[in-house]
Amino acid sequence: MRARHVSHSNIKTPRWQQVNVQRRRLWVPELGRFVTLKLTTSDLRTIDKIGVLAYAKRCGVKVA
Repeated sequence: MRARHVSHSNIKTPRWQQVNVQRRRLWVPELGRFVTLKLTTSDLRTIDKIGVLAYAKRCGVKVA
């Protein structure tokens, strides 16, 4: 993601801003096992709200 660093004198310099990606092992009660995923922190908050399988269905990922 592209961003700008702004100095004290208000000079704007382009820089790269990294996405906060975490590797997490999540328990899926419907499958009875753990699943390891690389997710952003906003994805983790969504999974807490709707669940892993609903999130996978929303994103078009097949979990078996």
